[in-house]
Amino acid sequence: MKLPWLSADTPFPPVEQALSDPGGLLAAGADLSPQRLRMAYSSGIFPWYSEGEPILWWSPDPRMVLACADFAPSHSLRKLLRQVARDESSLLPRLQVRVDTAFEAVVAHCAAPRGGQAGTWITEAMQQAYRAWHRAGAAHSIETWIDGELAGGLYGISLGRMFFGESMFTCAPDASKVALAYLVAFLRHFGVEWIDCQQQTRHLASLGARPVPRARFVEHVRRAVAEPAPDWHPGRLDSNGTLHPLSTSLLSP
Repeated sequence: MKLPWLSADTPFPPVEQALSDPGGLLAAGADLSPQRLRMAYSSGIFPWYSEGEPILWWSPDPRMVLACADFAPSHSLRKLLRQVARDESSLLPRLQVRVDTAFEAVVAHCAAPRGGQAGTWITEAMQQAYRAWHRAGAAHSIETWIDGELAGGLYGISLGRMFFGESMFTCAPDASKVALAYLVAFLRHFGVEWIDCQQQTRHLASLGARPVPRARFVEHVRRAVAEPAPDWHPGRLDSNGTLHPLSTSLLSP
């Protein structure tokens, strides 16, 4: 089967036409404008490609999903989360989880090669695209700060009552997992049921993520993106999922 090539105005083909091998490759081409990205994510499609390649669009079957109700932190992470929650009321907590105060820095950390990799799938074009989508209000970062330094976090896309996770990074043990735990609490507070994890990994499975059939995933996404979105704004998250305003003096990365 010939891979469809998308021009600027070409709609995506039905996700059922995605190739099963490799896992869910659907089309190539088009662009990374916020309009195209919104169209993709709302249909269960995401971009993933390497530098020098055309933009490739994917819709795997099955799809890895973390149901917020199924989030399963390890015993050690639960212990750490209890400690962080106890310290929230202190005047200057050592660890703080923030939202949208260092989006570009989070994306840059996620894009950095890791584990001996020579490159990254988060190309410069992808970084520019998600920065533009952040300015448009759809892309968000959840950040773990320790002693005033960015220590870990993640970024993703919020459309209606659906969150699409993109990438995580950590510079300190469990920093990205703390950010994920606080994100889960925030999303549950607003009735968001699922976090899209895109592809299956052992790490995500250890935290409660499970594969779901693509048809079920797409049906859920199309329903969820039509619902009201959470109230995102720069601030500090607490362990109950409440987003508090952050002092202006603390907003610099």
